[in-house]
Amino acid sequence: MDYGRYQHLHIDVQDSVALVTLNRPDVLNATNNVLHRELTEVWADVDRDPAVRVAVVTGAGSAFSAGGDLADLEERAPLPAEQRFEAIATLMREAQQLVYSIVNCEKVIVSAINGVAVGAGLAVALMADISIIADDARLTDGHLRLGVAAGDHAAIIWPILCGMAKAKYYLLTSDFLDGREAERIGLVSKAMPREQVLPEALRLAHRLADGPQHALRFTKRALNQWLRLGGITAFDYSLALEMLGFFGQDPQDGVAAIKARWAANGGR
Repeated sequence: MDYGRYQHLHIDVQDSVALVTLNRPDVLNATNNVLHRELTEVWADVDRDPAVRVAVVTGAGSAFSAGGDLADLEERAPLPAEQRFEAIATLMREAQQLVYSIVNCEKVIVSAINGVAVGAGLAVALMADISIIADDARLTDGHLRLGVAAGDHAAIIWPILCGMAKAKYYLLTSDFLDGREAERIGLVSKAMPREQVLPEALRLAHRLADGPQHALRFTKRALNQWLRLGGITAFDYSLALEMLGFFGQDPQDGVAAIKARWAANGGR
């Protein structure tokens, strides 16, 4: 399998485990147009690769992913109507493919959430079959901060992981929660000290890679039927509503507010 074509993902395969690293550490692995597209494509490659039994996904540097690159959002806003429509339609298609490609990948995916996780990066982190997070890592579904509906992965997976009451609370408020709280409410599989996250994810991946592969993949396939029973309907609906929001003024105001908050907090 030729993984060299990926610009912002680094894929290293050793002993039947693929380590997939989001690799834009200078911007906290924010998902620009290129990385967003690559995250929709890599799981099909992993699925087809006979050298891979299990995958681990993590972020380079101190973050898992700081969410969508605001520069891409700002560039899209002033486009003529037809070009803007095409850009948003592409974004919607890729966001849909990102979730579906993880659900449909027969191989087990383990996320090692080594730092902040937002946006499309958070979608990858939580759609993974097993999620291991740094206890001090912060995550949020920030769509409401941006002024659009919580689309991407939220409607398909949050209510199943942590229940509707907690899902509604965090999706409607866009409050941050840390790894300890994410584990407590069932949003992730396990929280542990940051330095242990990737080693534990790799240890678990190698253990699974040594196990019965058909049984692992059939179990994943069976459990994912819960996502297909109703989650996909809710997901497709939420995604359409999210994209509708990008045609209004709220996302532009949201970007300005986020940038102002970053400046006030010294870039944090």
